[in-house]
Amino acid sequence: MRLAPFIKSHIEAILREWDAFARTLLPTTRHMSAAVLRDHAEAILHAIAADLSTSQSSEDQHQKSWGRGRQPQSETAAETHAILRARSGFDVNQLAAEYRALRASVLRLWTEECGSVPLHQDDIIRFNEAIDQALAESMLLLSAQVEQARNLLLGMLGHDMRSPLQTIQMTASYLAALHAGEAVSGAASRLIRSGARMQTLLDDMLDFNRTRLGLGINVTPEDLDMRDVIADELDQLRAAHPGREVQLEASGDSRGTWDGQRLQQLVGNLVVNALKYGSQDAPVRVRLSGETSAVLLEVCNRGPAIEPAILDAVFDPLRRGQHTRDAADSRANLGLGLYIAREIAKAHGGEIAARSDEHETVFSVRLPRRPEGV
Repeated sequence: MRLAPFIKSHIEAILREWDAFARTLLPTTRHMSAAVLRDHAEAILHAIAADLSTSQSSEDQHQKSWGRGRQPQSETAAETHAILRARSGFDVNQLAAEYRALRASVLRLWTEECGSVPLHQDDIIRFNEAIDQALAESMLLLSAQVEQARNLLLGMLGHDMRSPLQTIQMTASYLAALHAGEAVSGAASRLIRSGARMQTLLDDMLDFNRTRLGLGINVTPEDLDMRDVIADELDQLRAAHPGREVQLEASGDSRGTWDGQRLQQLVGNLVVNALKYGSQDAPVRVRLSGETSAVLLEVCNRGPAIEPAILDAVFDPLRRGQHTRDAADSRANLGLGLYIAREIAKAHGGEIAARSDEHETVFSVRLPRRPEGV
């Protein structure tokens, strides 16, 4: 018997083995009914049988071997199965184990049915390709579901932590205003500094989650002079790093329509990165150049050249530099500073790039004076 008709005529026996194996995936399946355990298993088997009965070209076979089979317009049974399994708490390993067990069950039952009759080798190849394709579809959807759930959880966590953090900061400010002695004032100052670092971490985490959920960085553009906005941010950075020199060089018209707070966040992230990884005895230079329809912002620092492989991935999220000098810096802990700088530039319709040689490292941001839609 060929494999496709075997699957159709023995589908109940195959599903019983599916149920039996699924029940071993404890504790996730402890309270799941037989209907939930099977969910779209029957539809997956029918899809596999239909695939076995359909002719395919050598190119189709090659693509399926890589998990890139032709995708139907509607959601496949394997994709629906992945969504339901994700909602039931399955992880990637449990989902893969289901398909591994299904593959073994079908081939074993088919071999027993055929007895001494030789198996059709083409059916075995096609069956393995179909299982791999279904597994690839399921894995892709399960991973997306898990990532979305994780980002939603982190977003809610970051949002809910703001209220108690604000209470801590307000209480610390109140204690500092009491002038109740050196010990109390010192403790209040430490609380204020720690609260500020925590606030930066939460803000970065919430911005990161917005981008991962496809919402992008939220901006509220207004007419302003970028030079004034950046000068104010650099004053704060100089106060936070009293031993370092940060210079501002501005030329041309720097007026436009941008979100001032986001611009300060962008330049702050770039300058903190330059202070951290640049030469400690050389100034960080911030250059601002007005162009016809855009403004170019550059942050430059002296120091060792960044290797090309590292430079290519420098804006990727959750990455750290190789030589973190200030472990207490909040942005170093998450590795989101450059990623968020890129997202802020994108939210303004701009672009960001980096270059590095033995003389200096430069991060350049070009922002249109008036982003589209504003």
